[in-house]
Amino acid sequence: MKAVIPVAGIGKRLRPQTYTSPKALVTVAGKPILGHIVDGLINMGVTELVPIIGYKGEQIREYLTSEYDMKMDFVVQTEQKGIAHAVSLTREFADSSELIIILGDTIIDTDFSRIPEAGDYVLGVREVEDPRRFGICEVSGGKITSIVEKPDDPKGNLAIVGLYYFKDSSPLYEACAHVIENDIKTKGEYQITDALSRMIDTGTGFSPYEIGDWFDCGKLETLLETNRILLEGSKSVKHGVNTVITGPCYIAEDSVIENSVIGPYVTVASGCSIRDSVISNSILNRGSSLSNVILEDSVIGAGAEVKGRKGSLNISDDSQVDLG
Repeated sequence: MKAVIPVAGIGKRLRPQTYTSPKALVTVAGKPILGHIVDGLINMGVTELVPIIGYKGEQIREYLTSEYDMKMDFVVQTEQKGIAHAVSLTREFADSSELIIILGDTIIDTDFSRIPEAGDYVLGVREVEDPRRFGICEVSGGKITSIVEKPDDPKGNLAIVGLYYFKDSSPLYEACAHVIENDIKTKGEYQITDALSRMIDTGTGFSPYEIGDWFDCGKLETLLETNRILLEGSKSVKHGVNTVITGPCYIAEDSVIENSVIGPYVTVASGCSIRDSVISNSILNRGSSLSNVILEDSVIGAGAEVKGRKGSLNISDDSQVDLG
């Protein structure tokens, strides 16, 4: 099975983190968002990846090729024209294949291995409070009968969560080509929901697959919330010198922690240094350094250095902040 993963976006809502790194590589609960996604796909039986890269794409390529030993075909989307356009670029590598597509900024909690049992064509779905923010589908007789992208007047609240399965991907690529060739746009872009609607109109029957949970890591608040949820149930951590750790936390083995209080809900990535500090509900990306701070509800970029006093921060890679 092949997996297409669109990870070409700029990630404006996660700035300043995404000024120097792509959104998919921001750390959450001990590994990059993309790492959580790929691990789930491998458990499903995926053997080949087709990542769609763009912004900071070489970082994506370096991460995937260094962490995973599997066949990969990277496709570059130079201009953001929507998911249907992005997917159309992968046709050379995935047409007529058994295929799953999952968006690169969404961590989905589900048993991936059971998705093909739901049908030959399957869309991951979840009830939401504000359906105007999502692609919404209507279901009748166990099949999806219509899909509308971010409707102004929604007729339901069953959202498509960015998970799509195709026993045979050829109808998908035909539908994407139809959308682009006929310049069918929704909110200015070639949407995959329009391609899926085309498939429904031409006779493809989609089955809904309700997922367990769905973590959109597209902005700071949801990133920290996802970190908290994924850390729940993690093993207790003993680390550091003269340090108290209140779980759940993830702390990389090569990090250095001295005279500090850590937790709960803290992710400390590889190469971090924490001294004389109190940290809670925060994410420290690789190689960041904190000393003499009380920090909560914060995301610290890779290689950033923070010194000083109590606060809440969202700073990007290689920054230097002195709160003293």
